[in-house]
Amino acid sequence: MGIISEFRDFAVRGNVVDMAVGIIIGGAFGKIVGSMVNDVILPPIGLMMGGVDFSDLNFVLKDAADGAVAVTLNYGSFIQTVIDFTILAFAIFMMIKWLNSLKKKEAAALAAPSAPPREQVLLEEIRDLLKKK
Repeated sequence: MGIISEFRDFAVRGNVVDMAVGIIIGGAFGKIVGSMVNDVILPPIGLMMGGVDFSDLNFVLKDAADGAVAVTLNYGSFIQTVIDFTILAFAIFMMIKWLNSLKKKEAAALAAPSAPPREQVLLEEIRDLLKKK
């Protein structure tokens, strides 16, 4: 088997394609959560804290001088990133929990034996009656 055919088999394997789709959807989902945090959640929190914008929170380690940019410790961005992560992690947790509940319901439905068809029951009764005679 040549290297090209091995690569083709690897690239079209279901796991690789599923992973690629997951990464693309995850990136889009991350943007949605980031927008929700930045545009919906943080503004009211900042307003409750007296109009604080989290992205502007920082400590100045060294002031700007002689054309050099100030050195700052941007802890507001860190707080915002932690909130982003927490919301994203919770959303993913809830999604996985929902998917697992669907899988459990599906597994229970597959595991539960269904009643045999009426014709089969009648044939078994006839067979049992014939054995007795």
